[in-house]
Amino acid sequence: MKKFNIRKVLDGLTAASSSSSSSSSSATAQPGTPRENDAVHEALQSEHFQLCKTVRHGFPYQPSSMAFDPVQKILAVGTQTGALRLFGRAGVECFCQHESGAAVIQLQFLINEGALVSALADDSIHMWNLRQKIPAILHSLKFNRERITYCHLPFQSKWLYIGTERGNIHIVNVESFTLSGYVIMWNKAIELSTKTHPGPVVHISDNPMDEGKLLIGFECGIVVLWDLKSKKADCRYNYDEAIHSVAWHHEGKQFICSHSDGTLTTWNIRVPAKSAQIITPHGKQPKDGKKPEPCKPILKVEYKTTRVGDPFMVLSGGLSYDTVGRRACLTVMHGKSTAVLEMDFPIVDFLTLCETPYPNDFQEPYAVLVLLEKDLVLIDLGQIGYPIFENPYPLSIHESPVTCCEYFVDCPAELIPALYSVGSRQKRQGYSKKEWPISGGNWGQGTQSYPEIIITGHADGSIKFWDASALMLQVLYKLKTAKVFEKARSKEEKANTDIVEEDPFAIQTLCWCPESRMLCVAGVSAHVLIYRFSKQEVTTEVVQLLEVRMQSEFSNGDSPDPGGELTPTLPNPGASPSPQESEPPTQPSAGSNSSDGPRDNIACLQVRSSPLKQSPGYQVELVIQLVWVSGEPPQPITSLAVNSSYGLVVFGNSNGLAVVDYLQKALLLNMGTSELYSPSDPYHRQPRSPRKVRQSSGGTCDSNEGSNTSEDRCKSPTSGSTSPCNSDDERKQRFIEKVKFKSRRFSKTIANDFAKMSRKISSSSEQKTDLAKERSQQWHSVTRKKHTCCLSQGQAGARMTPKGPVCRSESAPNFYAKDNPFTRSRSSSVTSIDRESRESISAFLFCESYPRKMDSVVSPCLLVGTTQGTVVMVALSLPPGVDQRLQQPVGISSCGTMVTLKGGILTMALLDATGTLLPPSFESWYDPNASDEEKEKSRRRRPASPPLSQESPDAQFAVLCSEKQAKVMAMPSQTRVYKHNITESSFVLRADVVQMAGAYCIACFCANGHIMTLSLPSLRPLLDVNYLPLTDMRIARTFCFSNLGQALYLTSPTEIQRITYSQETCDNRQEMLSELFTPVETPEAPNRGFFKGLFGGGAQSLDREDLFGETGAGKASRSLAQHIPGPAGMEGMKCAASGVVGDLARARIALDERGQKLGELEDRTAAMMASADSFSKHAHDMMLKYKDKKWYQL
Repeated sequence: MKKFNIRKVLDGLTAASSSSSSSSSSATAQPGTPRENDAVHEALQSEHFQLCKTVRHGFPYQPSSMAFDPVQKILAVGTQTGALRLFGRAGVECFCQHESGAAVIQLQFLINEGALVSALADDSIHMWNLRQKIPAILHSLKFNRERITYCHLPFQSKWLYIGTERGNIHIVNVESFTLSGYVIMWNKAIELSTKTHPGPVVHISDNPMDEGKLLIGFECGIVVLWDLKSKKADCRYNYDEAIHSVAWHHEGKQFICSHSDGTLTTWNIRVPAKSAQIITPHGKQPKDGKKPEPCKPILKVEYKTTRVGDPFMVLSGGLSYDTVGRRACLTVMHGKSTAVLEMDFPIVDFLTLCETPYPNDFQEPYAVLVLLEKDLVLIDLGQIGYPIFENPYPLSIHESPVTCCEYFVDCPAELIPALYSVGSRQKRQGYSKKEWPISGGNWGQGTQSYPEIIITGHADGSIKFWDASALMLQVLYKLKTAKVFEKARSKEEKANTDIVEEDPFAIQTLCWCPESRMLCVAGVSAHVLIYRFSKQEVTTEVVQLLEVRMQSEFSNGDSPDPGGELTPTLPNPGASPSPQESEPPTQPSAGSNSSDGPRDNIACLQVRSSPLKQSPGYQVELVIQLVWVSGEPPQPITSLAVNSSYGLVVFGNSNGLAVVDYLQKALLLNMGTSELYSPSDPYHRQPRSPRKVRQSSGGTCDSNEGSNTSEDRCKSPTSGSTSPCNSDDERKQRFIEKVKFKSRRFSKTIANDFAKMSRKISSSSEQKTDLAKERSQQWHSVTRKKHTCCLSQGQAGARMTPKGPVCRSESAPNFYAKDNPFTRSRSSSVTSIDRESRESISAFLFCESYPRKMDSVVSPCLLVGTTQGTVVMVALSLPPGVDQRLQQPVGISSCGTMVTLKGGILTMALLDATGTLLPPSFESWYDPNASDEEKEKSRRRRPASPPLSQESPDAQFAVLCSEKQAKVMAMPSQTRVYKHNITESSFVLRADVVQMAGAYCIACFCANGHIMTLSLPSLRPLLDVNYLPLTDMRIARTFCFSNLGQALYLTSPTEIQRITYSQETCDNRQEMLSELFTPVETPEAPNRGFFKGLFGGGAQSLDREDLFGETGAGKASRSLAQHIPGPAGMEGMKCAASGVVGDLARARIALDERGQKLGELEDRTAAMMASADSFSKHAHDMMLKYKDKKWYQL
């Protein structure tokens, strides 16, 4: 019987429904438009997709404990959220999670056994199997009646001691995870005369030289040496202050306690009455011999001995109380020297790494591992000055909070070496020369060979480039954008940056072109930085600055009446070169920030005035800043795009958009959102009132020098030409218009209230009718022509005027015709003033397509998407040739609205007729500081797409995705061929068009946690998994998809979680992941020596099985703890199976090695036998030769 595949049937049904929902206009599409019966072959199917986590990078968020295996060289870190992070050599990392999410209070390795015991704050202990690539829990034990406070597992023992809050000690068999009947009760441990409870157990350890003696420390200050065999206390040691930790001398004759008053007490085990020594490491010693002043508690102390030289004593805490505000310190006492090492963050825990795992041998410490709240530090004890090791793990992601993130897969191969070469010069000096000692595990054997790069933007204005290839993460290069600006030194200077209270240089969004290496960055202070990549160092004497004045639909210099429409046009060749030169400015050129007037023309940040030394790497090309307008701050930049082939940068916000030519350092276009729509556009939206609270009221392009010069030009509404206005009547008319506008603003509150009332009374149909009539009355009197907005740097473009050391380019007015589609539609109706939230620019796409219907040749275009779901096509006219491009202006003209979708536009893309992605054109990278000859050799612009005639069957698909739905439009007819509603109850947070298995699809992440993929161009659902509900805006801000089924997001402020939605990657994940456990021989135990063995001075062993086993101690109470077996799910079975396969493979390798060694031994034995036979033969011959000879004949 033929197998029945339900997923393929569902794919077919979805494809049929998608085809049936296509627009009916596609049947009458123009030539060159794909028809439904000419469906594109789609290779992607449901079986190509599967979602799973791959690896987690970064510092463990909120760490709480750690442990180290000195033989396997593996580090484990537990967190307050129940997570486990395991680290080996560079690139060997693993993440595990306890289901309960309780904090990990303690970790204990079964040294060189490939297992780990974790104790949680919910009074449960778990056994983790580390012999598999994805560790799994083998056993769990949940205590019901007592709280766990401390655990201890002796080396090479299977019995785990567990101390509780009640002061009792229970013993667990780690092999079966069952409780022993042997219990040490607190009332038997302390003296009978003690009237108070000793408190929780804070320490458990066995005597290094006698396993039968257990040292128990209670919080109140009592320490008990318990004899396990006789089941009674041998000695009791009392001190007035509470105990925090205890450490043994390796000979087992002394131990040291740290106390809450900052003291250290040393005790001889045979003299319990009085401590041998009391010291206060950081206390001031009084001259009269009195007790030192109390200090802060010493939270932990470790005592490690060496064969040669003085022992090491390492402690945390204990500082004097008068050191207020001092950072956390780690104290290293070695002989007579005491080193106090300040840490950047509070200390969570520390461990002293030693050469031997045996506690009864000289420890030979070589490093101290310090776990801080936000860092991991490893201190070298073997070098003078105690330098730190260079950390190979990517733990500096949170060095400054991450504000944005981008992920690039399958980048150009030369990118990572180029970034590494410039980033290697940024490394700090002074690290220890030794190798990183945490060197366990092995790398995965994955087959991924494509380069991957992650870019993170941070709150301090820095940008980090990471090499993310092969499931690893390594920082390549760090760029500091704050160097471009002056640092505010006083409160008066900081007043200009109050658009944001903190982090004025924080990265808002970024756009990167891997092929040309162009980088465009937008910050929260409404600034845009354009960077080029260079391998040569350069000193920039003057930073190129372009200030842009963006206003909303209604501004002080505009009239809302149709008759007062400001309509500047292209300047005549014989006219004055610029309006600033022809007429005196009506506003001061410098920004005003006086107490008697609102801020105007002031940038939020001050560009650096001194020469800027730029190291090899990314070097700033141009700084663009939005300025204050009439007391209102500039709006944050919401979208950004750069195209190296066109030499253009476009950015938008809630006021509108601006296009900048970064080659000519000129502002080409600056307009409000409503100006994008053509006059006859059915999707045209009316202007809305500007926001009152901390929002910009600008949307048109004005100049800092003479921004009102556009008002000083008037023209006939039908002629389309301009002429200077010099008559008094015209000036009076302008004055009257200003008065009208100011009075209109004064009554805005009344108008808003009236708008609310009228909206309740009027029906939606009546509003649409009134608006349509109003539009027709406004625009029928205007002669409609085809116009382009074209600004020249030498004429009406952004004029470069040096002001001091900074070269400042200020935006000039836009000059375009009266009936240009960019001109706004004025409406005086009250219903248009109070509308829903202001329409913002949300997405851009540079492409080569058909700007208008019926076009037969592709040309450079710009697609603009808004938060209201509108997609507008803008045509670009680029001068041919490199030389002409640098001299002639770029033409821009609006082609009107192409389509509208539900929700804001998130992403746009262009496909050819075969369904292949048409990426934006780019210019190959060249070093801007190289010689002209080298520039010409490397500067090879990518050839433009060949012209497509209208008779050609080839065409394009425009892929548009919003927060609610996705549409595919046929070009050039602009007819909808496919449509899919992604979600109704939620909304899409991130969407990207990505490559998968040689084809393309749309990947979406919704606010309800669903991750979905849609085929292209038919928009068939291929994957829909409820993965992660949106619990933090950090996830929404950093989630991003990339090619080949890769994605990532910031799962915590310090960690990046990488996931895959590719079935192939999920299948190969076991091979790609690193291996934690590697077979290593346990070091030999220390030699007891002849005399110690003879007189019994060596370590004494204990048969714990007879003492703690069921036969000797009986059974424990069943109500005390509940045993929980390991996970029985499919994933656990897979992990176990993989672990068994790995064990079998290692056993097979061991057998092969054993056979090889036996073969070598056999060969050596045969060789020895042959040598022995030869020697015997020679000896026999010698005997026969001298047998019958006398001694004097020799």
